[in-house]
Amino acid sequence: MKRVFVIIIILFSVVSCDKTEEKVETKISKPKAKKIEFGFNYADFNVIHDTIQKGDSFGSIIQSQNIGEKEVYKIVEQVKDSFNVRTIRYNKPFTLLRAKNKTNNLEVFIYQPDALTYYVVDLRDSIAKAYKKVKPVTLKRKIIGGVLKSSLSETLGNNSVEAALASRITKVFSWSIDFFKLKKGDRYGLIFTERFINGKTYDGVEDLQAAFFEYKGKIIYAFPFEKDTLSGKIEYYDDEGKTLKNFFLKTPIKFSRITSRFSMNRYHPVQHRWKAHKGTDYAAPRGTPISTTASGVVEQTGYTAGNGNFVKVKHNGTYSTQYLHMSKILVRRGQRVTQGQTIGLVGSTGLASGPHVCYRFWKNGVQVDALRLNLPTGESLTGNDKTRFLKQMEPLKRELDSIGNL
Repeated sequence: MKRVFVIIIILFSVVSCDKTEEKVETKISKPKAKKIEFGFNYADFNVIHDTIQKGDSFGSIIQSQNIGEKEVYKIVEQVKDSFNVRTIRYNKPFTLLRAKNKTNNLEVFIYQPDALTYYVVDLRDSIAKAYKKVKPVTLKRKIIGGVLKSSLSETLGNNSVEAALASRITKVFSWSIDFFKLKKGDRYGLIFTERFINGKTYDGVEDLQAAFFEYKGKIIYAFPFEKDTLSGKIEYYDDEGKTLKNFFLKTPIKFSRITSRFSMNRYHPVQHRWKAHKGTDYAAPRGTPISTTASGVVEQTGYTAGNGNFVKVKHNGTYSTQYLHMSKILVRRGQRVTQGQTIGLVGSTGLASGPHVCYRFWKNGVQVDALRLNLPTGESLTGNDKTRFLKQMEPLKRELDSIGNL
């Protein structure tokens, strides 16, 4: 009986040992991933990330790391040909790499003037060295489109695209589309490239390759084309090779809404009587930039009780425009201005019930409704330029058409 009991104990011990060994074998510790940034393995240093504060300088920062004033001067002299320490600016990030030992001495200083560039000051040798590096950038193509459910800016935001693209698109189409008149349900398609630093950090939109918007029931395309390959200047054209850049911009303000149209009999909100309103009112916040809708020469600037601060621009022998109720005039009489140039700021001077610009238009000396005019357009591509453009444009148009199911 004793013999049987001993055997059972031995078997139990063996089984218990086996279970213990099995548990030990399943506990596998994974090595921690190395973090390498700016070409340095952070595991080799004590790392400090900080931001330049007001009053900071390169000298004050490294002096705070137990480096004497004479040594700081020596370092500045050694690196001055590669890194001008006076260029560091407030609110820019920097990184300190300190020795991972008892001394904890500063070994590397890294300064980032922007998301793409960084300067390294290496103090590990007796002679300090500095160099500039640019992080690798990857371009990724992105295609979005469908039906507008909100404003252009909101639509881009919902697709995780930077808001700056909205301004770029507005500028491209500014001669042909008033974006405040786009409606929910209008179709659109965009092809563009985005920048990614080190292949992962988003750095904005690089370029707009192709686009279309449905506007008042018509599809308007935009394709970039370099007509003069030596100048490198890019202009945008529609699918037939007609330039989108017309003689006049659609509106004098990028983001606004029409509050009153051209009329020969309108009830004046300030004078409280019926009278002609020979212009188009665009409401916008005070201080919004007002742009001249075409190039020309400033014919008049000044102030009247009715118009407030105003600017009038003569474009040629046929057309003139005027901009009223400015809070501030930014041009002078006789000055030549270019299309899209800011000539003043929105205000409510003169007879105005709120901040807006009254946009007036003359054709052959007669005030007319700018919204009803067939205004002159820009030139179209011809000959070899058109052939080259159509070859470049056609595959992009097929992509756009497939996005919007045209």
